[in-house]
Amino acid sequence: MTDTKAPFSCDWQDGEKIAVSAENKSAFYKFNNDFTWQGVASEAYKPEGSNFANIMRNVLIGNHGESCLFSLRYFEVAKGGFSSLEKHQHEHVVICVRGKGKIVMDNKVHDLNIMDTAYIAPNEPHQLLNAGDEPFGFLCIVNSERDKPVGLSDEEMRKLGKSEETRGVIKR
Repeated sequence: MTDTKAPFSCDWQDGEKIAVSAENKSAFYKFNNDFTWQGVASEAYKPEGSNFANIMRNVLIGNHGESCLFSLRYFEVAKGGFSSLEKHQHEHVVICVRGKGKIVMDNKVHDLNIMDTAYIAPNEPHQLLNAGDEPFGFLCIVNSERDKPVGLSDEEMRKLGKSEETRGVIKR
């Protein structure tokens, strides 16, 4: 047996303190089998804008008084829908849980099917789109403290436009 000093996913460091709000409490949100959760309201994807279509969200964790360092949201994109083409400093993890989608990132287009997972690095231009006739749903994990998304620069748009693959998919 080899003695390794590599960290494991369940490792901890002696003396580490985790900031916890005195108001923090555990919560349970029952899944309704229709991609809604008891006690969680569906809301608009963004308050306003014309650079997205047919998309809504549910904030499952991170908007109910938790002190966690992440938020967990469920987004659902109807047929023909898409998120805004944007970038920001915070990172994302996206997990497809319903239907079929596409994700534009890394100047490429990737198909998303059930349980496919994508990591979107900070400042990476990205967009998610429904690629089928049924709703496309995905879980999205982001930092609880995050910056506001921004649109792409002219140079970033030119770079995306150089690829026939992305040019034929991105929506604005």
